[in-house]
Amino acid sequence: MNLIHLRSFYNTVKFKSISKAAKMLHLSQPGLSMQIQSLENTLGVCLLNRGRRGVELTEEGKIVYDYADAILSLEDNIHLSLKKLEERNTDLNIGSCRSMGDYALPCTLYTFKQIYSDINISMHIDSTFSIIKKIQDMTLNLGIIQESSVPNDLECVSILSDELVLVASPDSTYNKISIDDIYNIPIVMREDSSATRLNLENILRKNGLDVNKLNIIFSFNSPEAIKQSVVSGRGLSFVPKITIRQELRNQTLKKVDVKELDTKFNYYISYRKNHKFSKSEEIFMKFITSKSRCFCY
Repeated sequence: MNLIHLRSFYNTVKFKSISKAAKMLHLSQPGLSMQIQSLENTLGVCLLNRGRRGVELTEEGKIVYDYADAILSLEDNIHLSLKKLEERNTDLNIGSCRSMGDYALPCTLYTFKQIYSDINISMHIDSTFSIIKKIQDMTLNLGIIQESSVPNDLECVSILSDELVLVASPDSTYNKISIDDIYNIPIVMREDSSATRLNLENILRKNGLDVNKLNIIFSFNSPEAIKQSVVSGRGLSFVPKITIRQELRNQTLKKVDVKELDTKFNYYISYRKNHKFSKSEEIFMKFITSKSRCFCY
């Protein structure tokens, strides 16, 4: 099937006039009519009823028009995607979970930009699961996520190890607790859809704790809101260590040791399986997995 002839037919129906369609396509009316006739001959059906008031679709024409709409949209999307690919050669769009994007990655991207000044960087910060969804629906190609239940259609490469640290206000009487004492402390948590919360709950379950018995007083989707609540003495919280290094140094938060509780986890750079990297994405992948990277601490 000739796509040029199919597009001529499609536009004729759209404008309901051979003369209007011919003008838009920069064709003569006889030339356009010949293209439509050729398409009809190829398909072996009559597509249009021609009259003084314009053209009308036959029953067969209605079917072909619906398919033409889908086929030509795909063709347009092919050209658009190829154009975007060409434009992306010097663009780098990445996603990141909040704990990495807000606290560790800015220094990394600064160092990367110093080396590769011709690459334009854009970073989208969201929850781990939102970043995963954006990678799956092709809104993003690369995303940095926290360890969690990663779908099978994504590849993951570890780039940083971290741990969940229990923190309290400097005035808190808590300094060291046992695992069983976790039930007795007031906890400020991330929201249900947070990878940080999922990781914490998985860690606690592995250590025989019932997460439903935790004394959760607040749930926030903001790491900063959680830190402020803890600083104000409203409760304690398990937070990624990279998000509170400055507060620990400044002693606006203090670490509470939990005996025999291993809370280590990883951050990954993630992408779709079989994804073909653009030049800038390939460069960034090599950088973020090398010793040249520099995370903010």
